[in-house]
Amino acid sequence: MSVFQHVEFEQHEQVVFFHDASSGLKAIVAIHDTQLGPALGGCRMWPYESESQAITDVLRLSKGMTYKSALANLKLGGGKSVIIGHPRQDKSQALLEAMGRCLESLGGRYIAAEDSGTGVADLKVMSKHTSYVAGIHDRPGLVGGRNNGDPSPATAYGVFVGLQAAVQARFGHHSLQGLKVAIQGIGNVGYRLAQHLHAAGAQLYVSDIYPDAVAKAQAELGATVVSSDEIASLDVDVFAPCAMGAVLNDASIQAMQAKVVAGAANNQLERECHDRQLHEKGILYAPDFAINAGGIIDIYYERVGYDPLLVKSHVEGISNTLSMIFERSQVESRPTGAIALELAKEKIRNSRA
Repeated sequence: MSVFQHVEFEQHEQVVFFHDASSGLKAIVAIHDTQLGPALGGCRMWPYESESQAITDVLRLSKGMTYKSALANLKLGGGKSVIIGHPRQDKSQALLEAMGRCLESLGGRYIAAEDSGTGVADLKVMSKHTSYVAGIHDRPGLVGGRNNGDPSPATAYGVFVGLQAAVQARFGHHSLQGLKVAIQGIGNVGYRLAQHLHAAGAQLYVSDIYPDAVAKAQAELGATVVSSDEIASLDVDVFAPCAMGAVLNDASIQAMQAKVVAGAANNQLERECHDRQLHEKGILYAPDFAINAGGIIDIYYERVGYDPLLVKSHVEGISNTLSMIFERSQVESRPTGAIALELAKEKIRNSRA
């Protein structure tokens, strides 16, 4: 199938395929829109079952970054990159350096950050051959201490305050004491979100493809470990997807008992119709590109001048954005995802005007 005919193609400006035979690198970069600024988005490494699956993911993810930055009022466009391979088995210094050379060849139209399967150390290796990586510089931590550049703490904090806004809208209170939250994926972001929720008194249920991750959450946070097949259908208050996308689909929505969906994963909806399905079932969905913008906000300020108080205030603004979306959804009886998308596209149109 041609990329131009792909169901997820949405007037993308550029889609580039990279291959480096010596290192085994197979990567795809998708630049969706640069109207507001250079495309910035994570570099994901994942063992995709097929090239077609990787193309679908990078097209969907790059679109989401466009709308995420627009809704967060950032002067950035949307892009994403994927490396086809297992991050715990196929990653090598040579592969990462080859990826750096690929990024450099794009001349700054796309800037890579960390994502699933990559981290600060990997981006620093890429930076030997390119200046077009972000989230690698030491700076003050968003909630105290120091940060090595990892945007995960900011993403997790933004999801936490966004989840509070969703709880307020759905249940009429901000308190998370005793709230039952099921977290799918206890990686860099999911675990930090779990820490915030645990400190706020929430009761946690967790799943992950890596046993060591759930064991840590069980030991340190008192979380209940459940299987990946069960996590989305638990009898809880909030379902927090923090792993891969397309988890909100016909089957999961039908089985879902949670009244709120608020998590860090990108592209949580398998299809746009699932936004309406959630709405019709009375499940309040916090649109992923609205609630998980904390990381991109953090990285943006790394590039333009980092003030931790200003960054924290900007991230906390996610709560206000979501509250506005939830209010409009209730008044207009329309799905939250559709409203968030309208707002993002409106900001892009206004910039063109």
